[in-house]
Amino acid sequence: LRLRLRLPPISYPDMIAATSVLQQQAADIRTRSINWASYMQSQMISDEDYKTISSLDKAHGAFLAHNPGQVVKTLLNLVSHLSKDSTIQYILVLLDDLLQEDRSRVDLFHDTANKQKQSIWGPFLNLLNRQDGFIVNMSSRILAKFACWGRETMPKSDLNFYLQFLKDQLATNGLAYLEEMAQLAKRTQTIIVHSHGQHGKDKDHHGHHYSPTLAQLQQQLTMAHESYREMGAGGSGSGSGDQQQDGKCVIPNNEYIQSVARCLQMMLRVDEYRFAFVGVDGISTLIRILSTRVNFQVQYQLIFCLWVLTFNPLLAAKMNKFSVIPILADILSDCAKEKVTRIILAVFRNLIEKPDDSSVAKDHCIAMVQCKVLKQLSILEQRRFDDEDITADVEFLSEKLQNSVQDLSSFDEYATEVRSGRLEWSPVHKSAKFWRENAQRLNEKNYELLRILVHLLETSKDAIILSVSCFDIGEYVRHYPRGKHVLEQLGGKQIVMQHLGHEDPNVRYEALLAVQKLMVHNWEYLGKQLEKDNENQKQGAAPIAGKA
Repeated sequence: LRLRLRLPPISYPDMIAATSVLQQQAADIRTRSINWASYMQSQMISDEDYKTISSLDKAHGAFLAHNPGQVVKTLLNLVSHLSKDSTIQYILVLLDDLLQEDRSRVDLFHDTANKQKQSIWGPFLNLLNRQDGFIVNMSSRILAKFACWGRETMPKSDLNFYLQFLKDQLATNGLAYLEEMAQLAKRTQTIIVHSHGQHGKDKDHHGHHYSPTLAQLQQQLTMAHESYREMGAGGSGSGSGDQQQDGKCVIPNNEYIQSVARCLQMMLRVDEYRFAFVGVDGISTLIRILSTRVNFQVQYQLIFCLWVLTFNPLLAAKMNKFSVIPILADILSDCAKEKVTRIILAVFRNLIEKPDDSSVAKDHCIAMVQCKVLKQLSILEQRRFDDEDITADVEFLSEKLQNSVQDLSSFDEYATEVRSGRLEWSPVHKSAKFWRENAQRLNEKNYELLRILVHLLETSKDAIILSVSCFDIGEYVRHYPRGKHVLEQLGGKQIVMQHLGHEDPNVRYEALLAVQKLMVHNWEYLGKQLEKDNENQKQGAAPIAGKA
């Protein structure tokens, strides 16, 4: 696979930057001296393993080249049978260095392990369950290299376990990062309050209470965040922001999110692994984290994962079902880093170029237009970039989106807006002509759009989205004769009625109108039934009709 962006070559020199905490700890661990003789004397390792690891300590690559079988066997034995954290850490760093020096050694490990009928995966997968953060993440890093740098791919059962692990780690570390940032914001706010007035003295020279502007608060938070990162990264280069306790690396969980993302970047370059990642609901996790305010490095890494996924035509066609376009459009409008802009534009280009079905590419174009990407492209056109890929992508996307706007029908526009999940009071909703002509089209693709409206009513917290959803459902019922029956089958009627008590008055109003439109059909039907049952009686029951 040749990747179009001018990204780092396969040796991943940016891996060090992306896993700086791991690297700082590894630098400390390399300086340790392990007393292998004591392990042999206590019969925890064999004499053969003792001689091998002692020689490997001194010669590294040279000894491995002449004794590949014994080195692989010894390293797997030590990783599998020793338990002390500090020793396992040292072995993992030694092994990772061997692979980093020469990637062809991955095949050497595979071939040798196969000849000896040993599993190369099992010992390291087991280490993912350890409590020590360094052991867990360095084992993950080694697994990714074994899975991506050699001829042999990871077996399916192991692959699903590993990808599930990476997904869970992303979710856990992402949550830890956000919690840390929330605590940092609280501390910053406290610092601001104390620095601008203590003990009731928070007034300016005119006697007015001090109230910092949002920009001031954000500036203070940014400064505090940078200071925190410097301390956490260990300004001296020796990991001083972290602590060593009994040989264990005590690092805040959120510091490992870049290391986890780096492993995923490697894995998703391999096409066989992409569908497995989708199978463990990995895309949803990426999008969920990207929808929060993570730092630009994490943004870049996770969007890179989305980008490599889009090289598969089938995945590119399905990508926007996960709301990829709206989320990336939001990031594009806010980001100040060129590398993030570049990777987002590359994703957008693949979403247009890679799907085999031209109608899918058209839908993606419309979705981008709906999410105001054209506006961002016009802003980017005014800027000068050293990276030619950015300029080329901006020109390509601008042309494609402009063409899609010219071909856009009102229903295309409406369908794209509904699929984006970002409903607003655009003109098409209030057009009686639109609903007369298109209400029954909500039945297409097994009621896809109607199901989305019902889902939004059930899950959204946004008052405008809820109001528009209620209105559209009401219009569908009003203009499609069987609309009420269909809506009941989808469970939508009950959900609409639940919003009659919503805290927002606009939602309550639109829900009431929708219920009225539902009840029109209900009472007309009831009235006809009563007339039929009582047609010979003097007092018939007339149908009750409400005004929609």
